[in-house]
Amino acid sequence: MSSLAETDDLFFTQTGMDRGAVERLVSDALAGADDGELFLEYRQSESMVWDDGKLKNASFDTTQGFGLRAVSGEATGYAHAVSLDEKAIRRASETVRAIKSGHSGAMALPPQGTNRHLYDATNPLRGKGFEDKVKLLHEIDAYIRAKEPRAHQVSVSLLGSWQAVQIIRAGGWRAADIRPLVRLNVSVVTKQGDRMEAGGMGGGGRLEYDRWFEPAEWQKLADEALRKSLVNLEAVDAPAGEMTVVLGPGWPAVMLHEAIGHGLEGDFNRKKTSAFSELLGQQIAAKGVTVVDDGTIDRRRGSLTIDDEGTPSQCTTLIEDGVLVGYMQDRLNARLMGVNPTGNGRREGFSCQPFPRMTNTIMRPGSMTKEEIIASVKKGIYAVDFGGGQVDITSGKFVFTASEAYEIENGKIGRPVKGASLVGTGFEALKRISMIGNDTMMDGGVGTCGKNGQSVPVGVGQPTMRMENMTVGGRGKP
Repeated sequence: MSSLAETDDLFFTQTGMDRGAVERLVSDALAGADDGELFLEYRQSESMVWDDGKLKNASFDTTQGFGLRAVSGEATGYAHAVSLDEKAIRRASETVRAIKSGHSGAMALPPQGTNRHLYDATNPLRGKGFEDKVKLLHEIDAYIRAKEPRAHQVSVSLLGSWQAVQIIRAGGWRAADIRPLVRLNVSVVTKQGDRMEAGGMGGGGRLEYDRWFEPAEWQKLADEALRKSLVNLEAVDAPAGEMTVVLGPGWPAVMLHEAIGHGLEGDFNRKKTSAFSELLGQQIAAKGVTVVDDGTIDRRRGSLTIDDEGTPSQCTTLIEDGVLVGYMQDRLNARLMGVNPTGNGRREGFSCQPFPRMTNTIMRPGSMTKEEIIASVKKGIYAVDFGGGQVDITSGKFVFTASEAYEIENGKIGRPVKGASLVGTGFEALKRISMIGNDTMMDGGVGTCGKNGQSVPVGVGQPTMRMENMTVGGRGKP
């Protein structure tokens, strides 16, 4: 069954709405507007948390509703409701018409269609029973505790969702997508004497649960979470000062996402509130640095067959060989900036308006091996994993804390360190990249991005890379 046919069953057959009548309501509501759409959504989601040797929390939710948007110039009228019926859509259309008062716009052309599917439409929540899911969480807990007597606390969570959306524009244009999403997280706290340290690992993507029920797969996550916790148990205080920093491949690209990626979203640049505004065509990064936002990778957490405006996702080059060449765009900002949308119009759900958002943000590989990069460093820090961070979009200033890091002494990886924080600005950090590895790797599939109060799933990736004269915060001696 196609996505349109399956979502027609959800939104029309099961609700009793007449599709032709809804299409006419949308056309009437958007008459004279520059752009707009009706966004229909149905979502099932569940989560289970195992903590302290027992099932701590379990939830299952079903939500449905619509959002109707009319765009006139820079102004947007938006109305939403949890009722999927023609009366509610008619009331919403009366609300959004107000935004077009005195304006005679020409409706923007609809997105091009696509027959591509980046993930299956199968609902992951139906594949395994509740008892099987609880058993998995219990097995992971027991496995870690049996393997390591210093394991003091084990937390395991399993999350899944199945989202069906249909987008209807004036004139009867329609697009649909069905999006599965799963995630397994493992967190371990080990204790030695009075000291306790944590480590965590997760995995997921737009697929079914089956992969994470394979012992070989969940044991990898459990082993890695335990390893990180034990490494931190032996860590010394990180040195402070200005030094060479080597970032590992994969998840450390969260710094790229936060410190640089948000600054390359279209709305911040149209409004000139980004540190990267009006810099298209200029060298903003070191030679060799190429960064893309790619929503087309099969079954990745941040991938989308179409975005939440109906635009097919694509691979958008943002920085090429150090030169800023593009921004991520939704339809509104693309139209106002005179460029094409890039498939980055995203929203958390039907009650939210779409904005330019990242999908999978990735730095392309270079030619160096990880070993060559480490060997080149006389003294510095090797940051393998990151925890939390903060960034200011306007200035580009950031602070990120490494959750796993090591000293580098005379080209060799030394003692693990804790409390290492990287401080700087995205604009300057790009220029301080001096070596780029050939080992680009994606994160495990756990990223979530927040913006304007909305959260959406994302992915990040990068190779090992060396950065010069980075400010590192820590309690140890430099």
